[in-house]
Amino acid sequence: MEKKYEIILFGATGFTGQLCTKYFKQNYPDLTWAIAGRDKNKLDDINNKFNLNVDTLVADGDNLEALRVMAGQAKVILSTAGPFARYSDLLVQACVEQGTHYTDITGENHWVRTLIDKHHENASLKGVRIVPSCGYDSIPSDIGTFFAVSQFNKPVKRVELFQEMQGGASGGTIETAFSMGKLSKEMRDPFLLNPENSSTEEQRKYSKDTMRIEKIEELDGWSGMFVMAAGNTRVVRRTAALMEQNQNSYGANFTFGEYGLHKTKKLARRASYGLILGFLIIASPLKGIVRKFLPKPGEGPSEEVQNNGWFRSTFIAEAEDGEKKICSLYGSGDPGYKSTSKLVCESALTLAKSNNLPGGDNYGGVLTSAAGLGNELISRLKNADIEFKMLT
Repeated sequence: MEKKYEIILFGATGFTGQLCTKYFKQNYPDLTWAIAGRDKNKLDDINNKFNLNVDTLVADGDNLEALRVMAGQAKVILSTAGPFARYSDLLVQACVEQGTHYTDITGENHWVRTLIDKHHENASLKGVRIVPSCGYDSIPSDIGTFFAVSQFNKPVKRVELFQEMQGGASGGTIETAFSMGKLSKEMRDPFLLNPENSSTEEQRKYSKDTMRIEKIEELDGWSGMFVMAAGNTRVVRRTAALMEQNQNSYGANFTFGEYGLHKTKKLARRASYGLILGFLIIASPLKGIVRKFLPKPGEGPSEEVQNNGWFRSTFIAEAEDGEKKICSLYGSGDPGYKSTSKLVCESALTLAKSNNLPGGDNYGGVLTSAAGLGNELISRLKNADIEFKMLT
């Protein structure tokens, strides 16, 4: 059935939602799209503020019937309405029911696990692609690993990713982190997002979350803890398992690790222990006190911070025969917001406009950027000035 809109942006009045509206407006004037949210007045304000001249649709995240009506009009729903476990749960249900593809910027792996349990089978049968985590969480990790593995024509044993970034934090991201709090033992499983029985003993042995502070000779730097590694690694492992199912294996015992990269050992230690302290606060009663002093939802980094930000993801990939290659991904602009809006918008456009997606027209399920969008997304990102490079 023909849909009225190529893309509906849900959560358009939020900080990242507004960045997405600007991105579509500036780069895709011929796109057929609409903005949506729960407050008609705020939506009209956004329409006027950015001179969008697009339709506005009202739907509350708690109103399943309104979400069904909205989803039924779009080829793709792009959601920036987080925390996603609170505001986008029923939206995904509506998308699956209405045969509408979906993407978002969530980093809430505990919620993605519930999406897999609830919707993967039905979405797969209907050929609906549900592709969460398409912002800085977790496209550089996931699509970058896919790119690194694709440089080999043989099985890959391991990919290690070293992250560098400069940018700010918004109230929405902070609210998401604080809403997650202390996670259960199940949610700390390195293979949380994997299909059942899809990891080997060797993979589990080399996939533990560890704080690794050591010299990385190939990159002339020091590894340390990375703030989003626990989320990103699970997405990449789901990709590897889905690729294995689709006879596009990364490698029979493929493993993946993710770390921060720092210029000195002192900086690596300082960053790592600072993150540990932050995680302890979020999991403690102190989080209520600390939260009051941090940005609120709707607030975010200044335009100057956004423009001066950047991210670089460097991958050391090792084939099963010992051959190594180093690849990198680079994007200018604050990673959490300016780059995130670019990444998720291009993901939505890939779903809406590409005719050569991985797995063919009938492939669906709760997927990842690499498994669900693959080389089509890489092509769009390259055109959008995200740099993919082979270093050695």
